[in-house]
Amino acid sequence: MTVSPDIKEKWNRVAQRLRAELGEDLYTSWFARMEIEDFSQGRLTVSVPTRFLKSWIETHYVSKLQKISEAELGRFDTTAVRVRMRPGLAVRGAGDQQDAPAQASAASSAIAVIQSAQAATDRSPQLDATQTFESFVVGSSNQLAHAAMCRVADAAPGAAISFNPLFIHAASGLGKTHLLSAVAHRIRDRRPDRKVMFLTAERFMINFVMALRQRDTLAFKEQFAAIDVLLIDDFQFLQGKTMQQEFCNAFNSLVDSRRQVIVAADVPPAQLDAIDQRMRSRLMGGLVVDIEMPDLETRRRILKSRYATMLKRDPAVTIPDEVLEFIANRINGSGRELEGALNRIAAYQQFNQAAVTLDLASLVLRDMQAAPDGSRIRIDDILKVVGRHFNVGRTDLLSPRRARSVVVPRQIGMYLAKKMTARSLPEIGRRFGGRDHSTVLHAVRKIEDQIKTDDRLAREVALLVRLVEQG
Repeated sequence: MTVSPDIKEKWNRVAQRLRAELGEDLYTSWFARMEIEDFSQGRLTVSVPTRFLKSWIETHYVSKLQKISEAELGRFDTTAVRVRMRPGLAVRGAGDQQDAPAQASAASSAIAVIQSAQAATDRSPQLDATQTFESFVVGSSNQLAHAAMCRVADAAPGAAISFNPLFIHAASGLGKTHLLSAVAHRIRDRRPDRKVMFLTAERFMINFVMALRQRDTLAFKEQFAAIDVLLIDDFQFLQGKTMQQEFCNAFNSLVDSRRQVIVAADVPPAQLDAIDQRMRSRLMGGLVVDIEMPDLETRRRILKSRYATMLKRDPAVTIPDEVLEFIANRINGSGRELEGALNRIAAYQQFNQAAVTLDLASLVLRDMQAAPDGSRIRIDDILKVVGRHFNVGRTDLLSPRRARSVVVPRQIGMYLAKKMTARSLPEIGRRFGGRDHSTVLHAVRKIEDQIKTDDRLAREVALLVRLVEQG
């Protein structure tokens, strides 16, 4: 249907108003390719190139579109959004045959891009076949995260969502990616009708850049309309205003339409300083769960599980139970560090054809985390040594004082408590004057970063470790 030049001119002014009110990013994302089709009998009809755009605009912007349009077109009753036919797909007469190859090529290219984007929901090259719920070792440090992930994975299609989004945060090597992979595996095994997409933040950015180069960001946006569960790993690496805006659009679309989003990162939402405040607030509106360092019992179970897997690959490996116990007590780190220690001992045995003893294990792991008596080290011991070394009273260490002469020893004390004991972050915070776990996490990471560049501090911390171990 032909639109009069006068209406077209008014529609151009509507577009200018939309751009001014919504901003360049939102206008480009949702309205740049909208066209007016008809304006008659109290009805405005506009068209967009994809079903995803139609659905999004009808859900989020149709009332705003009508209000802004009425400022130029006058009052009318309704606004209708439809999907227009893709160029090159219409049936053409004999007079158009000379253009048919180019049109068919353009149509084929457009369809290929769309199909490629939709196919992303059915493949996740990052998935590890071994990372399932069955192979995940559950302990006090991760049981809440595990339970939440199981709830999401086992939810029936159409059932009410208990928490959305679900945000999991933990230091590297504590099982975030394992749990994300386990959710994807469980859903695909038990609910094949549900479509799952698993992306890292880096892969999200790469896919968007590729869409920009192909000049078809609409296909990129549309792929999210087809999924039921979105899994995003390493969210802290999402960079750039445009990238974050695109993720925010996809995120809001999924959450608002009651489809599940799970995000994993190294830090809680409040500490994602590079992420827009509105996005952080939206993430905090769901369920936020952390995974702490495994306690001694969990470390034992992790080692037994990894050793059983190792034996399946190579039955010749022989590591006595007392050596596994030694590793569990010596390495207070993540499951990845425990597996690394186990692999190192197994490799030493294989290369040297020597029986694995406690003395040999101690020698092989001498440059790894040294805390053979970590289970007996108390936070009170650390407070005593740190206070004596820095000449700061215990009362000051536990007080709200912010003087540098108190803050630095306090942060070092929290760092030592995390590295040398099996205590959780919340418990360490309570023992250091009732502070929350985020304060402890900040202190640990700050000291870790400073040790890498400050040799004097590194030597001082090493000395304190020896003093604490000596009692």
